Amino acid sequence: MAEVDVKQGQSLEMRRPLSPHLTIYRPMMTMVMSIAHRITGAALYAGTLLFVWYLFAVATGGSAFSFAAWFLGSIIGQIILLGFTFALLHHFFGGIRHLIWDFGYGFDKKGREVLAFGTLIASVTATLIIFIAAHLI
Repeated sequence: MAEVDVKQGQSLEMRRPLSPHLTIYRPMMTMVMSIAHRITGAALYAGTLLFVWYLFAVATGGSAFSFAAWFLGSIIGQIILLGFTFALLHHFFGGIRHLIWDFGYGFDKKGREVLAFGTLIASVTATLIIFIAAHLI
């Protein structure tokens, strides 16, 4: 049973402050990168299933591999691979950012912003380099 504040006539649970949410705070780069880190982590599950499907197609050979190669070579497949590559690299560089924090660096305002922008720039740049290199070979 909830405790009741005799003066106010309402339960103490009702008077507790609500947890802040996205409509309260102005989005900051560190907040956006934190949300992106979670989204890319979830996207890695789907990308891993895609990778397992490809490996099964390679092992099976024949028409299964032909279909997988055709699909991943199509525009839709390339967009999915681009997204998976970005998710993998963004999550990787986000992990490096957290590792830097684990060593006690980058907690000041400027350091947080530099690491957040660095994560984004590194993941986009590495994704483009990998995709351009893959299409030139």
